[in-house]
Amino acid sequence: MKITLFEQAPYRYLPPDFEQRYESVCSTPYFPLVTSDGVYSSIRDFMDELMLGARAGFDGVAVTEHGQSSYDMMPNPDLVASALAYATETEGLEVAIFPMGRSLGKSREPVRVAEEYALIDVMSGGRLVAGFPVGLSYDANLNNGVPPMQTRPRFDENLELVLRAWSEREPFAWNGRYSQYPQVNIWPRTIQQPTPPVWITGIGNPRTMRMCLERGFGFNYLSWFGAKLTGKRIFDRFWELADQVGVPRNPYRLGFLQTIAVAETDERAEREYAEHLEYGFRKGLGSIPPEKLGLPGAIDIRGVQALLKDPGDFGLYYQMRNASFRELVDAGVVIVGSPATVREQIRQFCRDYGIGNLHAMLGFGSLPRDLAMKNIHLFAEEVAPHLRGLWADTGFQHHWWPERLGGVPLLASEGAAEEQPAWEEATVR
Repeated sequence: MKITLFEQAPYRYLPPDFEQRYESVCSTPYFPLVTSDGVYSSIRDFMDELMLGARAGFDGVAVTEHGQSSYDMMPNPDLVASALAYATETEGLEVAIFPMGRSLGKSREPVRVAEEYALIDVMSGGRLVAGFPVGLSYDANLNNGVPPMQTRPRFDENLELVLRAWSEREPFAWNGRYSQYPQVNIWPRTIQQPTPPVWITGIGNPRTMRMCLERGFGFNYLSWFGAKLTGKRIFDRFWELADQVGVPRNPYRLGFLQTIAVAETDERAEREYAEHLEYGFRKGLGSIPPEKLGLPGAIDIRGVQALLKDPGDFGLYYQMRNASFRELVDAGVVIVGSPATVREQIRQFCRDYGIGNLHAMLGFGSLPRDLAMKNIHLFAEEVAPHLRGLWADTGFQHHWWPERLGGVPLLASEGAAEEQPAWEEATVR
């Protein structure tokens, strides 16, 4: 199993009554709530936590993109990824750089995205994992002014252009619906050819899943609701689609985000982390109004059909604004406890659902620097070693990871992959 340290950059000092006074983290007034020292320390601690994860032996470090929001002050994750690429290469750290990433559904400069990712791959010596979400509705449609109906087709077109810009042998012209270039000929190109490993980040839309399976991309399910409430329906959907497409049920093609808090004992974990977890969900996801998550036209018809058939994909979302620590734990939204408690819960759901990539969110909400560092240390030393070998003896190969870091290019072993058993039939440690 591959384990990444997943971090966002929230403003950590919002007032206690924020969610009562303000409608949304997407339209938070800046100056009445913010100090320069608070912004600086939030970003600096976020960067230091990522570097700690790289030094502590995580397989990757991952960041996301959200514009104009107080819960993730990261308008362009490539800025952070480039700093991490240089610093880790200088220190000789064999860790993947994983911006999860650039929201192509809102981008009006897809060639710039291709150029930035290519430069990060070069700076890291071929350690980039390239993530592409379609884009949240509030970010693409409200913050960036992209009409909701254009979000998905813009994503599709931009993805094709980025992939071709990395791999095309000769300069080419591009005459798309949303962008036109008389010449595309980026310098440098990615070290990993024809492309770095590509992952699409989604929330369960069947169209997105099928596209990943048909094209050999990894699929990241960034659930803020945990595996207990929404996981089974999403993962069952994914593996059923894999059967329809005719690709192996290889767990390494699936990634999952889980918020985690580790302390010496279960009791101490609750005492130390409860208020910061409540802050993170009440003043983060819980403070995004539903109408801003999905403006009319932003979700394609297959996604709408799936939600109408089973609105359970939203999990605890409608209760997030007032969710208590106990409700978050009982619903599996967060996994909190001693190293033994945490690793057993993670191991169980990864085994049950065929998850080969865990994105561990260990810095969250208002969590202060010292506690975040403790959480990362304890997880790296006492949890991760017990999970990393989960699929090691099953015969599966990881085709969605940089070759420098042990990944196996997909095209080189497609025939062998077809003969592998489904993950349910494999014997795991």
